[in-house]
Amino acid sequence: MPNIVLFSGSSHHDLSQRVADRLGLELGKVVTKKFSNQETSVEIGESVRGEDVYIIQSGCGEINDNLMELLIMINACKIASSSRVTAVIPCFPYARQDKKDKVGKSCSRAPISAKLVANMLSVAGADHIITMDLHASQIQGFFDIPVDNLYAEPAVLQWIKENIPEWRNCIIVSPDAGGAKRVTSIADRLNVEFALIHKERKKANEVDRMVLVGDVKDRVAILVDDMADTCGTICHAADKLMSAGATKVYAILTHGIFSGPALSRINNASFEAVVVTNTIPQEEKMKHCPKIQFIDISMILAEAIRRTHNGESVSYLFSHVPL
Repeated sequence: MPNIVLFSGSSHHDLSQRVADRLGLELGKVVTKKFSNQETSVEIGESVRGEDVYIIQSGCGEINDNLMELLIMINACKIASSSRVTAVIPCFPYARQDKKDKVGKSCSRAPISAKLVANMLSVAGADHIITMDLHASQIQGFFDIPVDNLYAEPAVLQWIKENIPEWRNCIIVSPDAGGAKRVTSIADRLNVEFALIHKERKKANEVDRMVLVGDVKDRVAILVDDMADTCGTICHAADKLMSAGATKVYAILTHGIFSGPALSRINNASFEAVVVTNTIPQEEKMKHCPKIQFIDISMILAEAIRRTHNGESVSYLFSHVPL
């Protein structure tokens, strides 16, 4: 693959290395550090003039620092005369702040921070964005540059068939109404039924009430969602499913954020396994929570980069064709 340079930010070097290995490339030389006043400094260690540049940086960990690092790396490559700069952002930061959904007078003052991040990436010089399972598909419309929103669904289907012997007697469950489209797609591909849980929140990260819509009795229930943060929702959902007669409960998530009490909640919940992709580093969390397993999505990202570099279709492939 000539005229291509792949750089890794500091948020998820392991994933970047996996992608580079699948493409048969060496990661480009870049040094990131902080000054004593905590300003981020980036030094690109090789020429990018006329090159097709891809920068892999996930929205995780120290999110604000990693976002700023990504913006600086994009700008550094852009002003160094690269032909194109593509930001590969497996987990898009601030994706949950995609609309004004506050109640009352404060609604008019609620920020749409996902739009702000989109503007920042464009102003920094990004020509193209590759991301995975956006929390809200409308975020693609916040950009005036091409966005490829990849889907983990093919990898999820493969994991289900290879690791759940009773998958033909399973039911796919959405932990909220917003994920109904996602679970119906997976249920259709597996030729099984689906259910959903209607939840009412008192406030962010706190669920007040859950109502199960569907029959899970004597079936393996598979909760599917795009992300889990403090895991209050999926753990309550697992309890609801078990009390409704499910024989086993699995959770499959694209982005496992797992902040605050998440790990202890998962350990105490009735999950057979909580499966996440490695859009976010999971090694340390897996040491403290043996129920967590991960699906490697480096193949999806690597193929998306290869196809983008060659001018081929990307999104259609990973939303319709199993790996």
